[in-house]
Amino acid sequence: MLIPALLMLIITLAIGSALLYMARRLPQNPDSPAARVNAMLPQSQCGQCGYPGCRPYAEAIVNGAADINQCAPGGDALVIALARLLGRPAARLDPRFGVHEPPSVAVIDEDACIGCAICIAACPVDAIIGAPQFSHTVIKDACTGCKLCVAPCPVDCIDMVALREANAT
Repeated sequence: MLIPALLMLIITLAIGSALLYMARRLPQNPDSPAARVNAMLPQSQCGQCGYPGCRPYAEAIVNGAADINQCAPGGDALVIALARLLGRPAARLDPRFGVHEPPSVAVIDEDACIGCAICIAACPVDAIIGAPQFSHTVIKDACTGCKLCVAPCPVDCIDMVALREANAT
């Protein structure tokens, strides 16, 4: 009795895993409402909207589970653009989800970095490189400015710098 139940569980998990893999890896319809909304989002993957990334937030907007004014990195301009696309009334950015700021990138003070690698784990876009016990650095072109690496740093060696200032260095 236990073996057939265990076998059924394994088969169910295998099928579920395969479906999940295909749903994430197969190309999405670029004309779908969720794909069009996702294309407009800043792709910072910061989670400020209350969703783990831009695609889940886009799907929630289309499904009516989220408002169009929850993306702080996109600001009021994004809210207006989403309102036009979806035929919804525009509203101001909801301050509960953050404040719109100019684009920025993370910069690590490599002399102060202890090489703990916590920032690497916190970065949702793999913009931080380095090895344990060695100083780390940020790939500026890959950094989305989400700030998720700042808080976990135990030595406070990560600062957010305005994008135009970072490009000057």
